[in-house]
Amino acid sequence: MERHSFSFEIKEGKVGDFLKIFGSNWDSVRAEIKESGVTNFSLWNCDTFFFGYYESGDKEPSTLKILGPVLDTLEDLIKWKSDFEKGMALMYEDFGIVREDKSMIRHRVFMTHLLKGDTAEYKRRHDELASARTSVTKGPDSNFSIWNAGNFIFGYDEIDTSMEHEMTAEEKESTIRWEKHMLDIMEWITDDVDWITDMHHGHVKRIAYINE
Repeated sequence: MERHSFSFEIKEGKVGDFLKIFGSNWDSVRAEIKESGVTNFSLWNCDTFFFGYYESGDKEPSTLKILGPVLDTLEDLIKWKSDFEKGMALMYEDFGIVREDKSMIRHRVFMTHLLKGDTAEYKRRHDELASARTSVTKGPDSNFSIWNAGNFIFGYDEIDTSMEHEMTAEEKESTIRWEKHMLDIMEWITDDVDWITDMHHGHVKRIAYINE
């Protein structure tokens, strides 16, 4: 199984137009997804930014094919962040134990912008996290991946709600320390750390999902 992702931005004031066109063509896109052998497909939106994630048996992305039914119609609205033929660069992964049954899964998707386009420093810090890992992550996080396109970062996480718990004081302190550490190289698009920074960002919304 191969993981793929894509990202684009919709021109200012045109998100509503995009959602209307995409929604009216969803049956065609859904049929193309199923025909292409793509599974676990989801599309997410925050402000003018969109992020898509899916899995397939092909090493090469199928983004162009599965979005084919709507791309011609949407061409004037979309500004691609990723190369839809090559996909996005995988910056970090902690796949852990992936749940085949998604019925208990809550998704977390986040979006950030690298202030100086410093992808190398972002990856270096996350490589340190990966190196410090001593065992397979059992949960609640699973199938976790972080992707890069240009100066933008997109994260995808499947959280097993049966294993979720309130953060301990130590976990909360560690999270705050890490997120503040990252603020010198990036700014948030989504509202994931507003509880730490007292800032106000948009909340990510799931636009489409299919896992058949």
